[in-house]
Amino acid sequence: MMHEDDHEGDHGTTPVTQVTVVAGQRVTDLVNQLAGTGFNAKRLGKACQIYEHMVNDSQCVKIMTLAGAMVPVGMRAILADFIRSGYVDILVSTGANLTHDVIEAVGFHHYQGSEEVNDVELHEQKTNRIFDVFMPDAAYETMEDFIKVLDFDKTMSVVDFLDYLGGEMVARLPPEGIKDSILVACHDKHIPLFCPAFTDSGLGIQLMLNHRGLKLDMFDDLSRMINRAWDLVDVGVFIIGGGVPKNYTFQSLQFSPNSARYAIQVTTDRPEPGGLSGASLSEAVSWGKVSAEAETVTVVCDATIVLPIVLAYLKDIVPANSDG
Repeated sequence: MMHEDDHEGDHGTTPVTQVTVVAGQRVTDLVNQLAGTGFNAKRLGKACQIYEHMVNDSQCVKIMTLAGAMVPVGMRAILADFIRSGYVDILVSTGANLTHDVIEAVGFHHYQGSEEVNDVELHEQKTNRIFDVFMPDAAYETMEDFIKVLDFDKTMSVVDFLDYLGGEMVARLPPEGIKDSILVACHDKHIPLFCPAFTDSGLGIQLMLNHRGLKLDMFDDLSRMINRAWDLVDVGVFIIGGGVPKNYTFQSLQFSPNSARYAIQVTTDRPEPGGLSGASLSEAVSWGKVSAEAETVTVVCDATIVLPIVLAYLKDIVPANSDG
């Protein structure tokens, strides 16, 4: 059994790579050097190499699970590029990231701020803070104006609604707002976008307030996800932050005969409190969510650092499949 971070050659006989950096160096060269070091530099290098294996495995279905405030902090275009380049086959996200995706699409932006501010004053100025990123309250009002004009079947799955929403964004919103959209990228590439806690978001609340009688069938989504898990040969998961998207994906694997062949986790949480976001991938083996023979690594790092590096590595070494 291959335990997390238990890789061939890591038994005290391979010298640590002393990293060198030169002008014009390719990101792949730097990352491969990092894989020969230690600590989280090594784990980042291993994460890139495992993702490369996922992409080169023609039978591997690559699932990205997305938590955290990735769109507000500036990862929106990075995530859309992952999807458009063919590095993601299924996306499982929190509703928050989709909310902020729509906010950017309707013409509002998130702004660099500071955590060392008076939050009472920010509230009085109708400004919301996400650590050191600011967003104006008015963004929700403009998003609501867009949501109000939607005309759709009031009974459908969340996956189908989000695909519909991506199509409506293409039809109704300016090209500059949607070119880096996660929702639009999934729609264009026919990538199923699952959002198991959709009502736990500003977008979900706006839909509830402006479209009475709406019935989004989350059990249909769950059935679809588990059926996909049953049909897969190789599964690779790229977990950003944990939370509901990680659990939703892993439970679907647990209740199918398949488990993850590849697993990369990016988190800053600790395993000792028992929360899923910090739970080790080795622990997931005990549940049948990750294969005992899987290639796995956990990178204990801010995802905003890891995401651009992994994407840059893949684009440098694996030809993008941007058809569709």
